[in-house]
Amino acid sequence: MKSKTVFAIIFLFIFITAFTSCKEEKLKVSDNVKPATQTEIYKFHKDGELTFTTKDGEYITTIDIELADTQEKRVRGLMFREHMKENQGMLFVFPREEYQSFWMKNTILPLDMIFVNKKREIVTIHKNTTPYSEQTYPSTEPAIYVIEVNAGFTDKYGIKVGDKINWRIVR
Repeated sequence: MKSKTVFAIIFLFIFITAFTSCKEEKLKVSDNVKPATQTEIYKFHKDGELTFTTKDGEYITTIDIELADTQEKRVRGLMFREHMKENQGMLFVFPREEYQSFWMKNTILPLDMIFVNKKREIVTIHKNTTPYSEQTYPSTEPAIYVIEVNAGFTDKYGIKVGDKINWRIVR
C-alpha cells in the first residue's frame, strides 16, 4: 500500500511538472509583455525617415520611423501606444528574410502592416488590422522588414504591393 501511495505521488508530481512546462511553452512572447504604467509611457522616438516610392521610383511620401531592430523592441512593437501621428510609423528589422506573422494583442491602434522583402519591395499589405485581436497577419512571401502605420495610410497614399521603401537613420 505504501509503494502505491509513493508511486501515485511521484506520478502526480511528474504530471503537474509536465503540464506546467507545456503551458509555459504555449505562451506567446507578448503574453509576457506588461502594459505601460504611469511612469512607463510609450512615446514615439524618431530614429530615422522612411520613403515610399512606386516600383518605377516615383516619390509617394515620407514618414518618421521608430526602429524595432532588437528582439525586445520587435516583441513590444506598438503595443499599449494610445496614439501615433499620421507621418509616423515603426520599422521592424529582422535578422533574416523569412515568412513573418504579426498579431494585434495589446495593440490599441488599428494599423496597416506592410511586409517588405530584402530588395525593399512591398510583398504584402494588411489594412486596418483589428486592435487587441489575436488573429495573425502573415506575409504572403518572405519578408525581412515590416512597417506599421496608422490604419488607412496605405489607401490614403495609394501604397500597394510592388512599391518600394528606403530609409535613413538620424540618431
